[in-house]
Amino acid sequence: MNDATPRRIWLCADDYGLSDGVNRAIRELIERGRLNATSVMMVTPAIGRDAVAALQASVAKSPRCAIGLHVTLTTPFRPLTLHFRPLDGDMFLPFQKLLRAGLLRRLDAELVHAEVLAQLEAFHDLFGRAPDFVDGHQHAQLFPQVRDGFLRAVKQRAPEAWVRQGGLNLPLAQRISGPKSLVLDVLSTQFRSKASRLGLRFNPAFAGAYDFTGEPDFGPLMQQFLKGLPDGGLVMCHPGFVDETLRNLDPLTTQREKEYAYLASDAFKDLLAMNNVTLG
Repeated sequence: MNDATPRRIWLCADDYGLSDGVNRAIRELIERGRLNATSVMMVTPAIGRDAVAALQASVAKSPRCAIGLHVTLTTPFRPLTLHFRPLDGDMFLPFQKLLRAGLLRRLDAELVHAEVLAQLEAFHDLFGRAPDFVDGHQHAQLFPQVRDGFLRAVKQRAPEAWVRQGGLNLPLAQRISGPKSLVLDVLSTQFRSKASRLGLRFNPAFAGAYDFTGEPDFGPLMQQFLKGLPDGGLVMCHPGFVDETLRNLDPLTTQREKEYAYLASDAFKDLLAMNNVTLG
């Protein structure tokens, strides 16, 4: 039997601004009340004043929806700051190389800090305000050294925003056992500690990581994500419609359409009710 008080969670669609097809899918789900958060990229081809105005119009129809900044520090995108290093040509490093560089203490947190500040300023320029929350593309905000510059920038420019940590923050026996989730959980331990010392708020738990390459059925995955997720927890998702821009920029393509179809379906609405979960 469900508890009388529903669990309120964040369901956040990442990557607004990546392509027009991704943007349109996210806006449609917001207007249908199937999302209550989206995070926006500032270094991508489908972000600009028209895309922002369209998003704001969709959010106006669903006022529970938060808008965050999706800090982007990995390829195939380019930094906003002139002196950001290391680079792969003129682009950010792939996330594996960025993580390795952080683990080996080969990054400069000051350069990360400057780049995150620039992306925060770009968000403020387009939206006229600070983001409601700040997270990171491919979880780069959690990486060693990156997290230092990232958190200082948020504290400086958007101190009222909450930041996304990527762990369940639960006893070991209750954690998801998948390798990707475990890595995020480990990386998030220091992230939470550093955020707390700076007085920054963060989501109490996280779900949504899975192997995108296998294109699994998203319904059973969502059931798994909701299991044990506490009130205020966050589920990450990546709905979208495939277009040429998306194909050129990101390997996650058709699975985005599967996520969209499930989130738009009555099955998802029923799953929330069955688990006594609301997007509030």
